[in-house]
Amino acid sequence: MPQTYKLALLDDYQKVALRMADWDRLRKRGVEITVFNEPFSSVEDAAAKLVPFDMLGLLRERTAFPRALIEKLPNLKFMVLTGARASSLDDKAATERGVPISNTPGGGSNASTAELCWALLMSCARDLAKAERLMRTGGWHDGIRQMVVLEGKRLGVLGLGRLGSRVAGYARAFGMDVVAWSQNLTAEKAAQGGAKLVSKDELLATSDFVTIHLVLSDRSRGLIGAPELARMKKTAILVNTSRGPIVDEAALIAALQDGTIAHAGLDVYDKEPLPKGHPLTRLDNVTLVPHLGYVVEESYRHFYGGTVEDIEAWLDGKPINVINPAALLADRERSARS
Repeated sequence: MPQTYKLALLDDYQKVALRMADWDRLRKRGVEITVFNEPFSSVEDAAAKLVPFDMLGLLRERTAFPRALIEKLPNLKFMVLTGARASSLDDKAATERGVPISNTPGGGSNASTAELCWALLMSCARDLAKAERLMRTGGWHDGIRQMVVLEGKRLGVLGLGRLGSRVAGYARAFGMDVVAWSQNLTAEKAAQGGAKLVSKDELLATSDFVTIHLVLSDRSRGLIGAPELARMKKTAILVNTSRGPIVDEAALIAALQDGTIAHAGLDVYDKEPLPKGHPLTRLDNVTLVPHLGYVVEESYRHFYGGTVEDIEAWLDGKPINVINPAALLADRERSARS
């Protein structure tokens, strides 16, 4: 009788995973697939529900996988991470357990996140979220405060990699002046990305819009706090489609409440999903969307198609795209014993 495996696909909030790839390729090989459509309430909740599964498909960083969770899953043999990296996944703990992790690198475009960033920026500039709410309650122009054009304004880009450079290109098309800063950015690289290199202080003090495109790391965590927000113009708009903890959330809430900055457009948060009744939801000068940067059909098809390929390779004993190769030896030893 062929061996069977249990696969859990996590955090399919929109209930689209099963139509985004050819899962029958796995079912024909004895893989039983279960989809979880809701976030777990705690590590304990996740452990209780995931303990029967041999394989897990993680959708980016929606569910954090710390050591405490990995150690509570004795049947876990293999994990697939959609995307290239996840700071919330403890790959060292998985390696110690002999659990290989394959990812789905390359092939996907960053256009979806860049376009969402621009949609947020434009929405904030014209207060469109509030205007839409007003229309639904019988209002008209009353209460709409942020009404500025983009042409001639300065955009400050924190992080001018592939994504930041794409956003800089949008800004130039709108006739904006673009400046940029990151820890390792040079004047030459800034020019190649369509921006002028300035100091972080100058970027914050002179930009009408500030947008963040940095990877979350020890260097970038809390990069924008109360002192940085205080340097910004009172009319400035901050957009974050990168990672929530790059901005000090408490400091941002205070800055929005007291008018230190005019508006913020956010796609990412310290805790996701954003808890019901969170202070950000009670502010009318912040535009909120639920981490939609990569939530497009093209990305899903890439992620889930790659998940199928990674699992097939592991079933064949020839895993691909492994981000913790040291786990493979322990995995082989375990398979030999079983």
